Amino acid sequence: MKHIRIFTLCLICLLLLGIVATGSAQNKRVGTAAAPELQIPIGARDLAMGGSTIAVSEGVEAIYWNPAGLGKMTSSAEAMFSNMSYIADIGVNYGAVAGSFGQFGTVALSVKSLNFGDINITTVDDPDGLGGRVFSPAFVTVGLTYARSLTEAISAGGTVKIISEQIHRVAASGVAFDFGVQYNKLGGIPGFSVGVAVKNIGGQMKFDGSGLLRDATASDVARGVQKFKSEAASFELPSTIEIGMSYQRNIGDNFGAIVNGTFTNNNLYLDEYRLGAELAYKFESMSLFARAGAAVTPKDQNAEAENVFGACFGAGITTNAAGVNITLDYAYRSAQFFNANQVFSVKFGF
Repeated sequence: MKHIRIFTLCLICLLLLGIVATGSAQNKRVGTAAAPELQIPIGARDLAMGGSTIAVSEGVEAIYWNPAGLGKMTSSAEAMFSNMSYIADIGVNYGAVAGSFGQFGTVALSVKSLNFGDINITTVDDPDGLGGRVFSPAFVTVGLTYARSLTEAISAGGTVKIISEQIHRVAASGVAFDFGVQYNKLGGIPGFSVGVAVKNIGGQMKFDGSGLLRDATASDVARGVQKFKSEAASFELPSTIEIGMSYQRNIGDNFGAIVNGTFTNNNLYLDEYRLGAELAYKFESMSLFARAGAAVTPKDQNAEAENVFGACFGAGITTNAAGVNITLDYAYRSAQFFNANQVFSVKFGF
């Protein structure tokens, strides 16, 4: 067990060095990432706290935030469903199921899909899309997660994700990996936790398909009009390194509070400091929660790039019915230029 703790602390130190080495540089490549849907959050509880829950997110909901938290699942099995009204009328649907297999660990399967609705097909001859033809992009990410509690204080986990993007007659696919560690009772202090997550590590993605074919005439041969394929550029995945801390304390017999802080280093977006808190009131077989959070961008970063999301708020309720733990959560995230994000999620524990 001593070797496991030393290994975990060394991993945290290495990640901190990586953050220090890159965190002070201004990000010059904002908006150039492939598969931006990987960074769309899921689940109302963690989003309501501004995404600051890297150290304390647990159960099936932790698959997105920090896969190590899946190893702290208290039920034998969990299922979660979430829906978000995202920007530009995009809907984000998410579902995940997980099962605990004793000392082997916990395994989960998750699916995230984006709903863009029908979009008019425009061409050179019909630039306004009056022909009545439509298409609907299909962006789907499927993940397989494994996590395990190494000791009473340490849990670790990882996710492999298959990414599929299909737009009218073109498609792209890729593979990404997430890894995470959580350490509870850091320094022997009850309620003090630290978490580290490295997310969206993988190769580049690019589109291909018949939609890239164009009519053109070769200049070096005597031929008529032919089909030539445009070569699409490849782009990197939006990988991140995140480290967070949390302090949890009971206030009296029925009240509890959690305060979180997280730093996120993005390779293709603005770095962020995320802060959040949760208040809980428990009575009999029911718990009520109130949450708030926000993400702050350091001022020394590229002033032309702007974080469109603002403060987050939310609430939740957990109850037990017929031996099944049922959790209902809601989150609201303000946004500039677009309607605010609203998330509803329901989780079942068996």
